[in-house]
Amino acid sequence: MNILIAGAAGFIGTNLTLALMKNPANHITITDTDTSYFTNETIIAANNVSCLALHTQTHNFENILENIELEFNLVSTTNPSSSNNYIEAELNENITFSTLLLEASVKHHVSKIIFISSGGTVYGNVACPITENAPTNPITAYGIQKLTIEKICHLYHCMHGIDYSILRLANPYGPYQRPNGKLGALTTFTYKALHQETLHVYGDGSVVRDYIYIDDAIDAMLKIAFGSPQYPIYNIGSGTGTSLNDLTDHLRSVLDIRIDVNYEKKRSVDLPANYLDITRYETEFGTLVHTPIDDGIRRTADFLKAHS
Repeated sequence: MNILIAGAAGFIGTNLTLALMKNPANHITITDTDTSYFTNETIIAANNVSCLALHTQTHNFENILENIELEFNLVSTTNPSSSNNYIEAELNENITFSTLLLEASVKHHVSKIIFISSGGTVYGNVACPITENAPTNPITAYGIQKLTIEKICHLYHCMHGIDYSILRLANPYGPYQRPNGKLGALTTFTYKALHQETLHVYGDGSVVRDYIYIDDAIDAMLKIAFGSPQYPIYNIGSGTGTSLNDLTDHLRSVLDIRIDVNYEKKRSVDLPANYLDITRYETEFGTLVHTPIDDGIRRTADFLKAHS
């Protein structure tokens, strides 16, 4: 199958590419704004992977979409916590890009589109566990652009019959996630703990999030992508919530090291709790594999040690 991954140089894109390239029948075209972002040697050396530049402003889709059957849209130019500082850019770049990508996908008869949305931001402050039918009132520009692109996917389905799936992903963590503190509390905290750095927590540590190990997330994504989903939207998460205080306790236990925490002023973008109901996915596709958080921390720490 000919597969496109737009925005493939990041954490999710790297793991998705590594999973898809295991099947020699797949030919994967991976794109990002600069091919120099592709640094994984296994991916670069693969015979069934092509790396191409795809800019969010120049929209050079023509050569890239030729003969593509399955498309994953992972493109996002900012992160949830800082997106409100760049609202115009967040909305203009991401929404415009995805709309034009959809338009070109219709023109090139792409069979199926998978849009990776954000279960952590599109819902806003609602009761947990959160189902796909919960109200959507995002409080960040990141969440607004994700939700808007979801609606545009539906619009193109109504206009052109395009087959699409929206995957509202929780908080993935694991190998190849950059521990820079901008995305991924669990990976960042693991990295800092290994380097005996103080952890910085906004608020009192009671904030609850849904953490899913990246291999589990990719497995769910591929089951939907290569299956025949009955619904347009699926939550993908662990189905359970973990507070930041509990997370630090897990880190202390697994890594067996002293961890100091500095509690800072709570941010307005931090919801008190967000974890997803995954009943819809599990009813249709079976149990969503859930790596226990201690095992996930251990695997993440081993990867960070090997690549530090």
